[in-house]
Amino acid sequence: MLQFIKDNSYRFGIERMCKVFKISRSSYYDWLNRAPSQRALERIKIKQEIDILYKQSKGRYGSPKIANELRDRGWRISRPRVARIMRSEGIRSVICKKFRGATTNSRHSLPVAENHLNRDFDATMPGQKWVSDITYIPTAQGWMYLTIIMDLYDRKIIGWSLSTSMTTNNTILSAWKMATINRTATPGLIFHSDQGVQYASYIFSEKLKSHRVIQSMSRKGNCWDNAVAENFFKILKSEMVKHTCFNSILQAKNEVFEFIEVWYNRKRKHQYLGYKTPQGSITLTVSVFKY
Repeated sequence: MLQFIKDNSYRFGIERMCKVFKISRSSYYDWLNRAPSQRALERIKIKQEIDILYKQSKGRYGSPKIANELRDRGWRISRPRVARIMRSEGIRSVICKKFRGATTNSRHSLPVAENHLNRDFDATMPGQKWVSDITYIPTAQGWMYLTIIMDLYDRKIIGWSLSTSMTTNNTILSAWKMATINRTATPGLIFHSDQGVQYASYIFSEKLKSHRVIQSMSRKGNCWDNAVAENFFKILKSEMVKHTCFNSILQAKNEVFEFIEVWYNRKRKHQYLGYKTPQGSITLTVSVFKY
């Protein structure tokens, strides 16, 4: 109310507005000249920290992750308070939108593996369970296809490839090569994917067998059997792809590299990991990806 009087005093006059709101002029001037409270000063500092974190995350962080970051920086603050400040300042995270990919070609006569993963997405050590999937990224120069391999232990993308074709060599075999450089494919490892022709191909199946890896596949048309890999693509689409216009294939490659290797693997906090990053939860060698 006092702020309203201040903002409109030039229109109606302070004396008249104080009379309408039944506030003495002395009270108004006392409020006007009063020094900001400790909590008000603290709010200004918190807002500045929120602005920094919001910009560093490129608008991807909402109140839960920003509150966690503030606590890491020494602030004693709750998520609801962060949410109130963000709401009052018009700060909001990127809205996640549902998407549905169309990159799986399961119309083939190749052998299909049994679902050994069976929706058990928890792993007790690295190299125990890997999941993989393929999605598309539109550019002004045509479609790009992103293949990823994730270790379920720390949700890190350990292998990925970006190609203009969906051949087995350019998709899963390229991503597999990177993954096995970054981490050891231990015997008994469960490798899970959908029934796409790239995964069912003889050349890739034999590659898994040579490493004594157990191949696992989702039931046909059942995205929930590979929910964690699907969720990564949801994050990728909602936090980057849907808000970026890729004018060239080179730009798409650079943006995907930055998102996976710089943001997702090293900076983005994951609720599953107790708000730690994949890089922070385990120290492993990361290879340099060459286009």
